[in-house]
Formats: sequence, structure tokens, C-alpha cells
Amino acid sequence: MMYWLKRTLSKNSRNPTTSTQSNSTQPQQQHEQEQEQHGITEELINHVKSFTIHTFKNFPLQDEDESNYSEEVESTSTRVRKDLSQWQERHAVLILSRVKEISQLRYVLCPRHLKENQFWKIYFTLARSHLAAYELRAIQQEKLKQMAMEEDKSSDNHPYEIEMSEAKHVNFIEPLPPS
Repeated sequence: MMYWLKRTLSKNSRNPTTSTQSNSTQPQQQHEQEQEQHGITEELINHVKSFTIHTFKNFPLQDEDESNYSEEVESTSTRVRKDLSQWQERHAVLILSRVKEISQLRYVLCPRHLKENQFWKIYFTLARSHLAAYELRAIQQEKLKQMAMEEDKSSDNHPYEIEMSEAKHVNFIEPLPPS
């Protein structure tokens, strides 16, 4: 996870089309739309800026079993993972690039005081009230996409496949013996 995050941040810093200082307005609008989809609002930014080193150091963490966290992820994500969901990973990249304070906190805290996954677990717990609706919407949209893809696959059947499947379901009635 940490390697992926560093690699993604590195790519984003080298790729001028993903920066917020792009010359064309379309990439800028897409970037702003992506930030909105991932819950990066001024309200969240102000909330995140209030975090301190002590906020993270003094946060009560469970032991490494992370049992409650995995249950929470199960109820709010299509995938049960102990680390970050795909939506959370993208949110983390966006928030680190947008809010220098959280980036600096992460730099100071990881790995000297906290493991990377602990840092993000605390972050998402602290930001839950601001992010829950956005993450839920993303999960719902992903499920709708999956359902649409499954529907498309079923409608792509060839006529002979449909005919064969219908033939399997036809009940043959045995003739009654003559009376």
C-alpha cells in the first residue's frame, strides 16, 4: 500500500495534466470533479488542517487484529480489506496533493511513530463524518456499473444460446395412456 501511494504521488507530480495548475480548463474541471467525488471539500480541508501530531499520537488504536476496522470496511465497501479500499486510496492521493498539512503530518509520523496503515486508519476515522456520504455514493455507483456490465453480458448471448437455454426449460408432457 505504501509503495503504491508513493508511486502514485510520484506519477502525479511528474504528470502536468493532473496538477491543479494546468493551462487548459477541461483537465482543471475534471480534477475538481474528481476531488468532489472523493469528498475533498473546503469543509473537509479545514477539518484536516486542524489535525496535529498529537491528534494522531494520542488516538486510541486497537491492537493489530483490527477486528472492528475490518467490520466497518465490510459494511461500507464491496471488498473486505484491512487496508484501504480503491476509493480511499484515491482520496488519500488527492488529499495529500491538496492539503500540505496532512502531507507534512504523514511525513513526520510515518514510519517513526505510526505505520502507514495506522495513519490512514486514524485519518479515515477522524474524517468519517465528512466522507461517509461520498464513499457510500461511490460504492453505489460501482455496484450499478457492475450490474450494468452483467446485464450487457447476458444480452450479448447469441440466438442459439438463448434457444438452447429455453429448450432446457421446456417441460415435456407425457401422453396419458388410453382409457
